[in-house]
Amino acid sequence: MKVGIIGGTGGMGKGFALRWSQNHDVIVGSRDAARASDAAKEYTDLAKEAFGQIKGTVTGNDNITVAKESDVLILSIPYGNIDSVCSEILPHTKDSCVVVSPIVPMEKTDVGFEFLPIKENKPFSYKLVSKYIKDKSKLVSAFHVISEKKLVNPKLELDYDIFVCGDDKGSVEVVNGLINEIKGLRPIYLGPGELSYMAEIATPLLLNAMIQNKIKNPGIKII
Repeated sequence: MKVGIIGGTGGMGKGFALRWSQNHDVIVGSRDAARASDAAKEYTDLAKEAFGQIKGTVTGNDNITVAKESDVLILSIPYGNIDSVCSEILPHTKDSCVVVSPIVPMEKTDVGFEFLPIKENKPFSYKLVSKYIKDKSKLVSAFHVISEKKLVNPKLELDYDIFVCGDDKGSVEVVNGLINEIKGLRPIYLGPGELSYMAEIATPLLLNAMIQNKIKNPGIKII
């Protein structure tokens, strides 16, 4: 399976690339194809150092090319970039491509991290991304509550639950499979895409708890 990561040169993209390259062909996306290619070479070396041999590959290319080639496309981009990036790349995805949004609409203010759909009546990320996708059923919301610092260390085993929302059972199962491949993660289905705001709001909640209680790189686990 070809897993594309838009924003793949960032921390979350790096973590996903290192871990999924064990079994899949990962394509790192960036506006600058050369930057993406350089990152892919770095990730390949780090993955081989961590795991020995990997069954997949890591390559890099521009965002539109990545969108065209991917079977699963991860949107590792800021909330403020959804309109500009998604309008440019999502029309180019294959009809069968599963699109994953881990995007959180939040900002840091004087009181802490705040959820923009509540604070400023803005649309939650899933709803905004769905405006640009050809088949809304292929959009899945996941990976909001994961520690980037822990994710980028491929030797570190995680211990988190990942909330998943989506309308199409097959698309959700594809994402659940990718979650299960990262040791220590467990997918927890919350319901259809319209409930994605519940998963998205968990991120500022977690960050505020981390800051106020001096908890290092926390996650969420349902027991």
